[in-house]
Amino acid sequence: MDGHGEIRATATGRLAGKTAIVTGAGGGFGEGIARLFAAEGARVAILDIRQDAAERVAADLGDEVIAIAADVGSRADVERAIGEVSKRFGTPDIVINNAGWTHRNQPMLDVDEETFDRVYRINVKSIYLIAQAVVPMMQSKGGTIINIGSVAGIRPRPGLTWYNGSKGAVNILSQSMAVELAPTGIRVNCICPVLGETGLLDSFMGVPDTPENRARFLATIPMGRLSRPSDIAHAALYLASDEAAFLTGVLLPVDGGRSV
Repeated sequence: MDGHGEIRATATGRLAGKTAIVTGAGGGFGEGIARLFAAEGARVAILDIRQDAAERVAADLGDEVIAIAADVGSRADVERAIGEVSKRFGTPDIVINNAGWTHRNQPMLDVDEETFDRVYRINVKSIYLIAQAVVPMMQSKGGTIINIGSVAGIRPRPGLTWYNGSKGAVNILSQSMAVELAPTGIRVNCICPVLGETGLLDSFMGVPDTPENRARFLATIPMGRLSRPSDIAHAALYLASDEAAFLTGVLLPVDGGRSV
C-alpha cells in the first residue's frame, strides 16, 4: 500500500491457487478485499445483493473473478451462491463475511423493529447461513473464515446501540467458531474496523458528512483519520494467507488506536 492507501499487490501472489468468497463486495471494504485478493492470485467470488455493483467490481479483475447476486440473509440465496462458486472454482479456501448494515445514529428507542431485524439479519444471521453452507465443504481440507466485526463491538458509541450489539455478536461468535472449528483445520478470525470511508458513513455519524462533523469523529481516533478499504483489505490478506497459519480466534482492531 502506498502513502495514499492505494492497494498494491506483491509480486509473489500470496493467495495463488486459492478460492475466496467475499460478501458485500460491491463496494466499500468488500470491494477493497476482493480487488486485493484478485491481485494476489486468488479466484474470487464477489457476492452482493446488487448485481450491478458486483459486476462493476468484477469487470476489470479478469476471468478468475465472478459476480453473484445474493441476499446473504436468505438461506436459498446463500445455498445457490455457494453452489455456483463450487461449480466454477471448487471448494472455497477463504470466506470473508463482510456484508453489513447499520441503523442511523440515533437514540436507541427511536430505531424501529423492521430496521433492528434488518441489521441483525445482514450482520449476524448471514454468518450463520454462510457457515451452514461452507463449513461442511471446508472440513475435508481446512480453510479460513474472516468475519468483519467492528470496534463498535469492543468500545461502543451512544447512538448506535443495536448496531453495536450486532457487531459484539460477530466478534464473540468469531472466537467461539474458532475454538469449535480448530480441530477441523478451519481458522476463524475477526477484523474490527473503526468508522470507515464507505457508503454507510452518513448513517454511522447520524449527521451530514461535513468537515466540521467529520472532525468530531476524527478527534476520537488517535491516528486522526477514518479507516479505508485498503486498510481492511491488507489485514484480511494477512489473516487469509499461510503466514497466519497459527492464528485463530483473533479480534484484530484496524482502528488507528480507537479501542485503546
